[in-house]
Amino acid sequence: MKMPIKNKGKFKIRIEMWHILSAILIIFDMMAVNCSYFLALLIRFDGIFSAIPKEYLNAYINFIPINSAICLVIFILLKLYSTLWRYAGITDIMRAGIGSAVVSVIHMILITVLFRRMPLSYYLWGACFQYLVIIFVRLSYRIVSTLFSHRNPTQNFKKVMIIGAGSAGQTIARGIEKDRNTDDRVVCMIDDNSAKWGRYIDKIPIVGGRDDILSAVEQFEINKIYIAMPSASKEEIRDIITICSESDCIIKHLPDFYQYVNGEISVGAMKDVSVEDLLGREPVNTDLHEAFNLIYRKTILVTGGGGSIGSELCRQIAAHQPERLIIFDIYENNAYNIQQELKDKHPDLKLDVLIGSVRDSRRLEQIFSKYKPDIVYHAAAHKHVPLMEDSPCESIKNNVIGTYKTAYAAMIHNCEKFVLISTDKAVNPTNIMGASKRLCEMIIQSFDRNIKEHNESSLHRMFTHSETVGNAHTDTVPENIRTEFVAVRFGNVLGSNGSVVPLFKKQIENGGPVTVTHPDIIRYFMTIPEAVSLVLLAGTYAKGGEIFVLDMGSPVKIDTLARNLIKLSGLKPDVDIKIQYTGLRPGEKLFEEKLMEEEGLKTTPNKLIHIGNPIRFDTALFSKQLDELMLAAYENSDDIIDMVKEIVPTFKHNN
Repeated sequence: MKMPIKNKGKFKIRIEMWHILSAILIIFDMMAVNCSYFLALLIRFDGIFSAIPKEYLNAYINFIPINSAICLVIFILLKLYSTLWRYAGITDIMRAGIGSAVVSVIHMILITVLFRRMPLSYYLWGACFQYLVIIFVRLSYRIVSTLFSHRNPTQNFKKVMIIGAGSAGQTIARGIEKDRNTDDRVVCMIDDNSAKWGRYIDKIPIVGGRDDILSAVEQFEINKIYIAMPSASKEEIRDIITICSESDCIIKHLPDFYQYVNGEISVGAMKDVSVEDLLGREPVNTDLHEAFNLIYRKTILVTGGGGSIGSELCRQIAAHQPERLIIFDIYENNAYNIQQELKDKHPDLKLDVLIGSVRDSRRLEQIFSKYKPDIVYHAAAHKHVPLMEDSPCESIKNNVIGTYKTAYAAMIHNCEKFVLISTDKAVNPTNIMGASKRLCEMIIQSFDRNIKEHNESSLHRMFTHSETVGNAHTDTVPENIRTEFVAVRFGNVLGSNGSVVPLFKKQIENGGPVTVTHPDIIRYFMTIPEAVSLVLLAGTYAKGGEIFVLDMGSPVKIDTLARNLIKLSGLKPDVDIKIQYTGLRPGEKLFEEKLMEEEGLKTTPNKLIHIGNPIRFDTALFSKQLDELMLAAYENSDDIIDMVKEIVPTFKHNN
């Protein structure tokens, strides 16, 4: 019952319909429990009222008020009058049965003690009649409610197929059936367990396994498919979604196993299928405890902190109590957005958002001298392959020279760790962007080797302006440098700037066409949280010079990805939305690799994260070539591609 509501100085009680129904049920229960024992007494004496001895009849009559009070108290305690009996389940029926049993035991004890011992059949038959009546009334209420709440058979229903005839599927089916506000109706179920085929769950037939999905869609004229397989692997879900996407149905699924464990399964928990579900592998679950211990009370610098990877790094770092977080980015809008977000979520965070370029030696020197970061995550880079093909010198200036200058500043100021964000396009590159990232990896390995060989003096600060910075060629390199330089290499990141998925979605919204460069092109994909977790873990596993590689599962055909995105939008590829093949772009290749042939793999504590062994090269020659490359880049030389080929033997430009 609701609390009294004060209105104009007076208290009013709002009576709800369920209050009235509960009162009627209470009256019925009082009559039922007492009539049950009277019927038992009547049967004991052959159904003849006059044959009942007065002492038994008087004991029964005098005990009626006590019995009614006991029944009311017990049933209220068991919440039998606040239950929605229209939706009563086994648990509710069991509570009603327990209440009846308790009332019967108390009845037997008290009537014997307070009045007299009754015939044995009185106790037995009275308890049985009482139990049957109480249960029957509550089940009847559900049956009658269900019959009268059936939807109009002439209504246009959306026919639903549920894949997964387990407890989750059953719960979803019952939830749909009970919901008067939906126009869905479950007409069939699918399950790979052949023992269930041909059987029924709540009158819903289980018509076969996954191979029967498309035929069942046609036979039952299915409009929606709900995938209720919370414990299935990502590979299984991907395979099911791939099959379902061949139909024109709306597809939803129950995404998380924890919802199943916590009993949070409902129609509302069903989610639209996302592009992440099409990757077909389990997410990389990493124990980030060590990573967060690494950044605890440390000053962290994130270059390119406003980008997709950089901003997620900032979010994760900010949530785990660094001493200070410094965001460094050339693009002020992105930097401003992440600044406002972090200020709102972490008001106590010591946050500095600085604008500048990693190509500016003097700005880097200023920042490192003032803040003295302990760890640097270097995410600043030009990443768009076609744009870099048209501006190769900019790729060298920003990616290569910017990385060198930042790494040098980290070494001079004795940072603990320097983590480079690399890409699988650095492996056997066919475009200048990938080649520039391979040069960045070589820079990291060059720094690491020179430090380990105590040859730090061979590393000099690069600069292009006329003024030197702290006597650039004669910087005093601190003794016992402890900076560990590592790189992290991964594939395409879903949702990142430049990702193909947002482009496809925008093209679909605009009515097409969806542009795919080649029908056979394939790529590895990962999510932003996965990429960031790998970057953070690289710092904990780092010994210096490693290239960390994520096992990203099976590659995905871009053509298949585009078609599935169209289908997930409820449209038909090549019918509603055209797919247009535009040809490989300059510098693009059909598939990406994670390792070069010369690299081997070493394991880490995480089985999905591997280490590529460093490839030996002449660091002294490399340093000289970098000097020449820098000067050529700033002169915007037309020979920049050929110069990169000389430094990176695996670079096979396909422009």
